Amino acid sequence: MNMINNYDLELPKIEKIYSGLGPETIFRSSKPRRTQICSLGDILSVIKEAGRDGIIISIISRRANLSHNVALQKCSKLSSAGLIEEKILEQRKAFHITEKGLVFLNEYEKFQILVKPFNLKF
Repeated sequence: MNMINNYDLELPKIEKIYSGLGPETIFRSSKPRRTQICSLGDILSVIKEAGRDGIIISIISRRANLSHNVALQKCSKLSSAGLIEEKILEQRKAFHITEKGLVFLNEYEKFQILVKPFNLKF
């Protein structure tokens, strides 16, 4: 007795729908990517929330929704700009926001409020 599986019947339909579409089309998110300034603002916000104790890169990457390597690169940029500082905390690098970083973050948040009614992406 030969039994037909319902899944086998649906496979040709799926193949027709996705034939000609590459993986970049199928898996592309409908959400636009964040701008660099937005990612930097997210990182600064995460570091600010951590307070005086600082925060390690793995937590920054998780809370800012960035890969570990991207978070490291962006923290390096912020550090070279003087917006954050790296300190060793229990044999790990911890990041702290500087006074200059707090001023920048405050101005960035004001700018976000200013452009929100215009629905601008930055």
